[in-house]
Amino acid sequence: MDGIARIFSKDGTLQHTLLGHQQSIFSMKFNGSGNALVTGSYDFSSIVWDVATGQPKQRYEVHQGQVLDVDWKNDTTFTSCGSDKTIHVCELGQASPTHTFTGHKDEVNAVKWDPSGSILASCSDDTTVKLWADGKKQPLFDLKDHNKEIYTIRWSPTGAGSANASKKLLLASASFDSTVKLWDPEVGKCLHSLQRHDKKVYTVAFSPDGDYVASGSLGGQLYVWSVKDGTIVKSFRGECDIFEVAWDSTGSKLACCGGLAANDVTIVDFRV
Repeated sequence: MDGIARIFSKDGTLQHTLLGHQQSIFSMKFNGSGNALVTGSYDFSSIVWDVATGQPKQRYEVHQGQVLDVDWKNDTTFTSCGSDKTIHVCELGQASPTHTFTGHKDEVNAVKWDPSGSILASCSDDTTVKLWADGKKQPLFDLKDHNKEIYTIRWSPTGAGSANASKKLLLASASFDSTVKLWDPEVGKCLHSLQRHDKKVYTVAFSPDGDYVASGSLGGQLYVWSVKDGTIVKSFRGECDIFEVAWDSTGSKLACCGGLAANDVTIVDFRV
């Protein structure tokens, strides 16, 4: 919230303090090679940083509102979205976006590239998920099965460009309508509507093998679902609202963290 980002080593030693934003940093992500970090801020800007030196490579001021999410397409191209309802594709060395997607009718909360870097998914307070292809002005699909704001989306680690290339690519969306939906991006169809949460769902995460998806919501609810049939295979209720869920690299444990009232991270053993 102070507009400062920090990079730490694996042992917790502070490596770099990134000073450049004037307002809260709402999103950040390393590129695939780990040599660049992009941050998005409420000051309407995004900055790409050199991870080795902690110095800014390039500042982008292409939005007319807060930058809410960022995601890399490849090591030199990233996408940002914001409260101005727009999505910009930016490249290192270029001052202006190489492409801009418009079509959402409210703020765009998240953008995510699929593992192959060929399809961009976006979600918005306008209750839709849209799938885009580079160079196309109109979305490939406009997914409208949610009836409230969609906070985040995640691609499965499957399909072309992933470590599980033989498995089908899926997209998950988490909404304030208390549901998680699994989509088939090839035909733009909802495969499963996962309904057990009774409060706003803020986070979803696929297991490393892509066979399960975890979701966390207000009220401390954590569920793990089978992507095959949409059934619940694990449930957990914590003491605080859950705003982020992440799997470990083996797919055997989940970490979930809460809001300002929560001072710790809860680890859930998926095997038990």
